[in-house]
Amino acid sequence: MKKSHEILKDILSSLKGDHDVSEIRTCVFWTAVCSLRCGLASTMAFSIRPSEGPQVESAGHLLPSGVKALAQLSLSSRILEAAIGMAAINSVVPIDETLCVDLNAEEEIRTLGKGKKIAVIGHFPFVKRLQAEAQELWVFELPGRGRPGDITGKEIETLLPQADVVAISSTTLINHSLGKILSLTALDAVKILLGPSTPLSPILFDHGFDVLSGSIVTDRNRALESISQGANFRQVKGIRKVTMRRKK
Repeated sequence: MKKSHEILKDILSSLKGDHDVSEIRTCVFWTAVCSLRCGLASTMAFSIRPSEGPQVESAGHLLPSGVKALAQLSLSSRILEAAIGMAAINSVVPIDETLCVDLNAEEEIRTLGKGKKIAVIGHFPFVKRLQAEAQELWVFELPGRGRPGDITGKEIETLLPQADVVAISSTTLINHSLGKILSLTALDAVKILLGPSTPLSPILFDHGFDVLSGSIVTDRNRALESISQGANFRQVKGIRKVTMRRKK
């Protein structure tokens, strides 16, 4: 199983051409980069530690830049730099919209996981609603981030391999934990990468994913206005929630 950096490098190598970056915004919940499109990624503010020094080494000097150079920040060990890099990827990654359907991740997980063992990496607002559909439902979160009922310890090493359907937050690409999670996931499990940070790239199907659930910004001005005023994802305007499935 490839490590997170290797997966990211495969995505980076798929980026075609280059485009000037016109804007970068790092807001409390969402980071945006505007080039060919407006790309979003989670800022992951809870993981940022200002007391440990600069969170973006070249803050104030990232522009002018081509999007490919900025996208390389996705490999950074600094969370905020990696978030900027992921947003840059999402602003330019080639998207085959003929493979996309207007469907959010909750509906896809419910359909695929009915009567099965479901594991969700990251506490999403819809997890309680999945309880009635699943034979078993495990929600895994980072220590200090879990809600009542979430699993934050080493139990993931024994429970995750049992899951039939595994829904993984795309923030695992930002904090580079995706490779470890995939190494614990059964080969025959249905694997879903979800969240606005998700690169809608078929490269991820080559890494074992069956479904990608993310978003496409359709009105960058409305989206930027929303995130700049502290919108959580349900409040962000000017986006389209889409699901992309692996071709059978």
